[in-house]
Amino acid sequence: MRKNVLAAVFAVVSSLSIFAQEKGDIEFGGNLGINYSTVSAGDKGSADVRTGFNVAISGEYYFSDRWGVKAKLIYDSKGWANGFINNEVTGVNTVTDFKLNYITIPVMANWHFGSTRKWYLNFGPYIGILASAKDSKFKMDVKEAFNTTDFGLAYGIGYKFPINEKAKMFLEYENQGGFNDIFKDNSGNSVSNSRGAFNIGVLMILK
Repeated sequence: MRKNVLAAVFAVVSSLSIFAQEKGDIEFGGNLGINYSTVSAGDKGSADVRTGFNVAISGEYYFSDRWGVKAKLIYDSKGWANGFINNEVTGVNTVTDFKLNYITIPVMANWHFGSTRKWYLNFGPYIGILASAKDSKFKMDVKEAFNTTDFGLAYGIGYKFPINEKAKMFLEYENQGGFNDIFKDNSGNSVSNSRGAFNIGVLMILK
C-alpha cells in the first residue's frame, strides 16, 4: 500500500515538473478557431454578429515561470451580418453580410496562474492588415471602402495541458476590440471592429 502511494505521489510530481516552464523557455505552435465578429458605432450600438474562423501560429518567450511575451500571426475572418448595400439609382437597400479578412498580429503579455501554471491570461495591442473585403450577396470586392489597417487591444484566457514532455494542447477564448474607424470615408460615428474566438491548438516546447 505504501509503495503504491509513493508511486502515485512520484507520478504526480513528475507530471508537474514536466509541465513547469522556466525563464528562457520558448513555446511555438498553432491553432484553429471559430470567430464571432461584429462592428460597433459608439452609442449607435452594434451590427449583427457574423460567424467566421481564424488560423494562427504563435510563439511565447518565458521571462519567468509565470510571465511571458506572446505573439501571434493570425488569418482572421471578421465583418458583420445583415448589413446593406444601397443602389444609388433605385434607392433600394439590399441586405448582405460583409466579410473582412485580416492578417492580424497581436503582441501580448502572458500571465500563467494556478498551482501548476496551466491557466493563463494575456493582453496587449494588435495590428491588422486588411487582406480582402467582400459582400455575400453580390460577391463584390468592397476593399476600397475600408482602411487597410485595424488596430486595438487583444486579450484572452486559456488552459494548457501536457501531451508529453515536448508538447501541449490548449483551449482558449480570445477577444479583439478595435480603436480606429474601419471605413475610409465616414462622416458619421466611428465604426470599429470587435471579435471573439474559441480556439484549440498545439504547442511545442523548445528548450
